[in-house]
Amino acid sequence: MSNKLAQSRRGLFLVISSPSGAGKTSLSRRLVAAFPDLAPSISVTTRSPRPGELDGREYHFITPAAFDAMVAGGAFLEWAEVHEHRYGSPRAPLAARLDDGLDVLFDIDWQGAGAIAKAAPNDTVRVFILPPSMTALATRLHTRAQDAEDVIARRLGRAKGEIAQWTDYDYVILNDEFDRAYGKLALIYQAECLKRARNTWIAPFVDGLMGE
Repeated sequence: MSNKLAQSRRGLFLVISSPSGAGKTSLSRRLVAAFPDLAPSISVTTRSPRPGELDGREYHFITPAAFDAMVAGGAFLEWAEVHEHRYGSPRAPLAARLDDGLDVLFDIDWQGAGAIAKAAPNDTVRVFILPPSMTALATRLHTRAQDAEDVIARRLGRAKGEIAQWTDYDYVILNDEFDRAYGKLALIYQAECLKRARNTWIAPFVDGLMGE
């Protein structure tokens, strides 16, 4: 039995959520950079690109009409409306990664997290990122200067409702210090990859041991 065959496993969906400004995107990017088997899900969205964003890198930016057509065709694993825009995760490429033993990271809101967990309950791991305080959350949103003041106000207005969903998650991390929060996230990911149920090599390997 080759080492590659012996170590085969099924991939997982790592879903990370938080209110806007709590740090999920920065944590997600660092994790993806550190682990070659983990790649971000590139969602389809009806919102316009923010400064520095590129189509096909952060998101696939499409029109509302094109989004409607994808919904009608069953092309999404999940989709939701968030902050007056719609976001969806394309089904086919995500399923293919799991079958190939590769992992997908979702930087996504609680609605999308719930839909993914419902569609793939055995393959999904959900992590919620908490801000250290509401004041710190507001400061981060203003400091990053990506949104207009009215948009920031709406995001802050919805933050507590988003935080209230924490009980639906497998893990909760307080992002009061970035490196510490990242260390916890990396440990969660590595432990989930090692779970017995995902490692399809174990049963045949043990059968071989027992037959010696």
